[in-house]
Amino acid sequence: MHPSAHVDTFTRDHLPPPEQWPTLLFDLPEFRHGPVLNAAAALIEGQLAAGRGDAPAIHALDGDRLVTWTYAELARRVDAIAHVLTGRMGLVPGNRVLLRGPNNPMMAACWLAVVKAGLVAVATMPLLRSKELAQVVRKAQVTAALCDARLADELAHCLDPSHEHHCPMLARALLFDGLGRTQEVGGSDGGPGAVGAAPGTAASVAGGKPLEPIEPLLDASGAPFPACPTASDDVALIAFTSGTTGEPKGTMHFHRDVIIMCDAFPPHVLKPTPDDIFCGTPPLAFTFGLGGMLCFPMRAGASTLLVERLTPETLLAAIAKARATICFTAPTFWRQMAPLVPTHDIVSLTKCVSAGEALPDATRQLWKEATGIEIIDGLGSTEMIHIFIASAGADVRRGTVGKPIPGYQACIVDEAMNPLPPGTVGRLAVRGPTGCRYLADERQRNYVRDGWNLTGDTFTMDADGYFVYQARSDDMIISAGYNIAGPEVESALLTHPAVAECGVIGASDPERGQVVKAFVVLKPGHARDAAMAGALQEHVKAAIAPYKYPRVVQFVDALPRTETGKLQRFKLRDIAAD
Repeated sequence: MHPSAHVDTFTRDHLPPPEQWPTLLFDLPEFRHGPVLNAAAALIEGQLAAGRGDAPAIHALDGDRLVTWTYAELARRVDAIAHVLTGRMGLVPGNRVLLRGPNNPMMAACWLAVVKAGLVAVATMPLLRSKELAQVVRKAQVTAALCDARLADELAHCLDPSHEHHCPMLARALLFDGLGRTQEVGGSDGGPGAVGAAPGTAASVAGGKPLEPIEPLLDASGAPFPACPTASDDVALIAFTSGTTGEPKGTMHFHRDVIIMCDAFPPHVLKPTPDDIFCGTPPLAFTFGLGGMLCFPMRAGASTLLVERLTPETLLAAIAKARATICFTAPTFWRQMAPLVPTHDIVSLTKCVSAGEALPDATRQLWKEATGIEIIDGLGSTEMIHIFIASAGADVRRGTVGKPIPGYQACIVDEAMNPLPPGTVGRLAVRGPTGCRYLADERQRNYVRDGWNLTGDTFTMDADGYFVYQARSDDMIISAGYNIAGPEVESALLTHPAVAECGVIGASDPERGQVVKAFVVLKPGHARDAAMAGALQEHVKAAIAPYKYPRVVQFVDALPRTETGKLQRFKLRDIAAD
């Protein structure tokens, strides 16, 4: 480790012991960084130095109007926020700052300002309630927060000494407007274009802890903020996992990790140019979104469209409005958007990235038929910060995720960490220039073994080195001695014309140990009856090995998902158990 710039040493003090770290590989020259590196400065000042100050950096929708910030405008806003953080708020390098907001320009500027000031960004999903926010604040020992004014109410509970979720260490929070407009505290209706604090939010909460707008505090003079000279291995962010297992964990990533993720998947697979316009659904609080919606476009000198609330219909409309060229979203959105394509002009779109959960081949082919575009399926994890297995264009092989991107290695191992031959189902082990470092969590021992990151996925690898997804390790269904991968059954079900969505789990059974149970959302106009259940069962029997068919089919209105679109199978298991 290099000498740290952090005055507050909490994150470095709570890194896992060195013997629990994964082996890190810096084989490629672009992954080797000097002792001093500030990720935000590298992203912003690199573009200014290249003469791109007047080029578009961030786009947003203000009603039907497209608003654009240039790189120079973004830089001025970032510096002004950084001055407030270190001046008015008195924060010192290493302090943790909670960020709470949807995808909008100010959320992006706040993240960059926190990192440029040498603070540690702790971004959170917009839908979290005060109980969940309090868990994050306490685990990361957060001392300050920047929050979209419309989301202030839940955060206010964490500041209120009379509330059950009060967090004494959280000393101050400032509110921002998504487009950086001057706001008045109180009186907002909380709508998409609302300016001001959330309904009922006062300038301070009980106990006198302030909750006030940041805009009046920003210096309009444009005074530059010198980037904190952070060590390349100082922690820049703590990303909390999205909770598909029900137990989120804090993952710590260095300044160099942020830049490495920009120099790994994008140039080797995505190949963006400064003319590209990125868009998509993943929140900036999720590392999939942090990369795809902010860091990747900035590293390439491109621009990004940040939209707060998206449905399949409005995402297609946003692509058409901004003439977006690259889109990131989850498999569910790709499937739901495909039939809507003919009603939208998305001719500008050239590259599509899917991640967050397994991409069924049926969904990939449905999108390709609708647009002619081959989806880039990416496998990544919050622990590894971003995508480490993918293929694009002519390298795509149906039924596979792809190959490790340059700089990363992957293999299939058994429970004893012995490598398995091609075609054998086993645990996916990965290593490269990034890796898992949990914040004070005993589960570090489970994720990292013998220097490899164990992602919790089961895969096979074919003779050519392509990786084929089977299931999450805890989603493998063992029924009457057969191993059955739930996602394979889901993929078969999704090829039936009546199925909109589905989720498959193993349900307890006294005779077979487990049986395959499918939760199915039908498209409108189809009856939820025994005849439909039987038709779906026969369809699966004809598509894959008959023993894998769902012996139980339950029709539901919707499936439980995280904010990032991941199916929460643990909730389906809870439903089945009840």
